[in-house]
Amino acid sequence: MSVTQRSKSLRSRDSQLSDTFMQLKVLNGQEISNAQFPAFHKKIEANGFQTLQPTDIEIFQVNIGKLCNQSCAHCHVDAGPDRKTEVMSKENLAQCLEIIAATPSIHTVDITGGAPEMNPHFRWFAEECRKLGKKVMNRCNLTIILANPKYHDLPEFFKLHKVHIVSSLPYFSKSRTDSQRGDGVFETSIEALKMLNAVGYGKADTGLILDLVYNPSGAFLPAAQGVLEAEFKRQLKNRYGIEFNNLFTITNMPISRFLEYILETGNYEEYMQKLVDAFNPATIMGLMCRNTLSISWEGYIYDCDFNQMLDLKVNVPHSNHISNFDATALNTRSIILDQHCYGCTAGAGSSCGGAIE
Repeated sequence: MSVTQRSKSLRSRDSQLSDTFMQLKVLNGQEISNAQFPAFHKKIEANGFQTLQPTDIEIFQVNIGKLCNQSCAHCHVDAGPDRKTEVMSKENLAQCLEIIAATPSIHTVDITGGAPEMNPHFRWFAEECRKLGKKVMNRCNLTIILANPKYHDLPEFFKLHKVHIVSSLPYFSKSRTDSQRGDGVFETSIEALKMLNAVGYGKADTGLILDLVYNPSGAFLPAAQGVLEAEFKRQLKNRYGIEFNNLFTITNMPISRFLEYILETGNYEEYMQKLVDAFNPATIMGLMCRNTLSISWEGYIYDCDFNQMLDLKVNVPHSNHISNFDATALNTRSIILDQHCYGCTAGAGSSCGGAIE
C-alpha cells in the first residue's frame, strides 16, 4: 500500500479495520492474528483491583469532530479531510456546556478532534467554557493555523482566552515528522510554533502554556519523558529559536490506523508483547479514565479517548449520552477495559497528559 493510500482514513478506503468490532476481535486474537495475550482485566485483578473505578469527573474531554486538514499515518482517531460530516453540532456543544456548568468537580475542558478548530462552533464553545471559569485545553495540530487565512488569527484568539495549547510534534527533524504526518508538515509546524511564541506562548511568566506531544514513529515505546523534553527544548531553541513549556510522551495505541500499520509491517505480535511485558502496576491509580470523561461528536460518553475510538461506551446504559447525563451513576461505574489498555500501563504509563509516573 502506498503512503498516499495509507494516509487516507480507514473509513474512506472501506478497510475492514474501520469496523471497531473488527479491531477488538484482532486485539483479542479472533481475527487476522490469532496471537493471544494475557487478558488486561486479569492483570488489574492480580494487582488488587476487582474492577477499575473512577474518581470525581475533573476533565471533560470533547472530541468535536473527526474532520482534519491532515491524515497522519498513525492517527488513532482515523481523522482526515474526508470526515466532513462527523462534526459536533452546536446543540450538542450547548448540552456539554450545561453539564460543565452543573458539575463543580469539572475544572478542565479538553477540546480535541480531528482538528477541533475546523468545527464552525469551536471559538464559541471555547469562549463559553472560559466564561464558566473552566480551564480550556485545545489539541492543535499546528498546521491548521496556516492552512487557511481564516485560521491565521488563532494565536491571538488563544491568547485572548488563555487557552492551554497542546500540539503534536513527532520530532524536531523534518524527515521523521513528515514521514508520520505528511510532506511539508514539519516546516509548517515550525512556522506555527513561531507564531504562537510571538504572542507569548511558551514564554516564561506569560501564563500562556504551550505543550508539545511526542509519540514514536514506529512500533516501540517512547523514551523517558524528561530526557526527551530536555532534548526537544535544546534542539528547537538552537535550531529555530522556539520555546515551549512541557513535552508529553504518548504511547502509540494498537487501534485504528496504527493497528493497521503494525499488522501490515508484521510488528503486531512483537508490539503487543512489548506492551504486555512493560505493564507497570504503579500506573493504575493515575490512569486518565479515572478522572476524565470522553465525549464523541455525536454526544456519546466514554471512559477515555481510546475507548471512544473503539466505540466502547461507558458501562452505564441509562447515562451513555449527554442527553441523559447522570453524574452520580457515572462516578460509581466500572470502567470498560480491553487489550488496548496495555498501551496506557506500559513503562512510565501513557495518557492525554503524557507519562503517568
